[in-house]
This record gives sequence, structure tokens and C-alpha cells, in this order.
Amino acid sequence: MSGPIDDPPPGTGPAPVVRRATPADAAACLRVYAPYVRETTATFEDRVPTVDEFEARISRALEHHDWLVAELDGRVAGYAYAGPVKERAAYRWSCEVSVYVDRAARGHGLGRSLYTSLFARLEEVGFRRLLAVVTLPNHPSVALHLSMGFREAGRLERIGFKHGRWLDVAWLQADLGPDPAAPPG
Repeated sequence: MSGPIDDPPPGTGPAPVVRRATPADAAACLRVYAPYVRETTATFEDRVPTVDEFEARISRALEHHDWLVAELDGRVAGYAYAGPVKERAAYRWSCEVSVYVDRAARGHGLGRSLYTSLFARLEEVGFRRLLAVVTLPNHPSVALHLSMGFREAGRLERIGFKHGRWLDVAWLQADLGPDPAAPPG
């Protein structure tokens, strides 16, 4: 799921360094993610994963999709990744994306920077569709996705239960490539 993002207009803070993650970034990414598991409904996970589990997630994403981190002052302050929508072969040109930013690092455009870099990399290797699943309500995340070219493709009502309440999710979709309707190459 896509985490909450609160990005200001570009140019209002130090420029982030966006780079491809390695499994060695697992602990830093987990520090960003853990508060979302414990304190929010942005993710439906109810247990903070271990560093080993996060290393495995990064390794899997790097095999066929991608995982990027954003650093501010040499410290990982956010990450974005892509993974499969479904395992069936017909879905291979589509991927699900997600982005998480350290709460203390909001206001530096990290979500937008991460997604811009991630989407360019995904397009370069031939992906045509992006899917983001956002827990509702989450105005900052929905606003970021809409500003990045996503549109609402559907809504699942009361699909998740966390922190004592039922939650809806929005499915957001975006196209990649100069002619997203053309057959894959």
C-alpha cells in the first residue's frame, strides 16, 4: 500500500539523493516503515517485519522490478518500490508501486522524487501500467498519486480491519510509455 505523503512544491528544501537500494538498506528502510505499521492504517501489516524479512523484500523487488531509496544528508529518509500486481503472465507489463517517507523528512519532495525516478526506470524496462493501493482516507497520498498521473480505477469498501475499524482502499492506476495502448515490445 502507498503510505501517507506530504510533499511540498519542489525546491523548498535540500535536494534528496535518489539511488537504487541494496539489501543492506533494509534496516534503514525498516526505520522509515515501522511507524506506519504501528501507528497508522497506511499499511495493513499489523506486525513490524524483521530486518531479514525486509532484506528479502528488497531482493525480490530488485529481481524483476525496482526499489529506490532517497537520502537526505546521507541518511535514508524514504523509499519507493515496485512489485508484481499478480503472478499470472498477462500481468507482466503491470506493477504495483508504493512509497514511504520518514515523518521527520516530510517537506523535501521525497515522495515525488522517488516516484519520478522509479517510474522512469520502470518505463525504460517496458512496464506499461502502474497500480497503487491507498487506504482511505489518506488525502496526502491520493493527492500525490493524482498529481503523478494516476486516476481512480476502483474502490474496495471495508476490505481491511485495523486499529479497531473497517477501512476502504482506493485502487489508482497510471499509464507508462509514449503509447501505453500499443502491444508490449
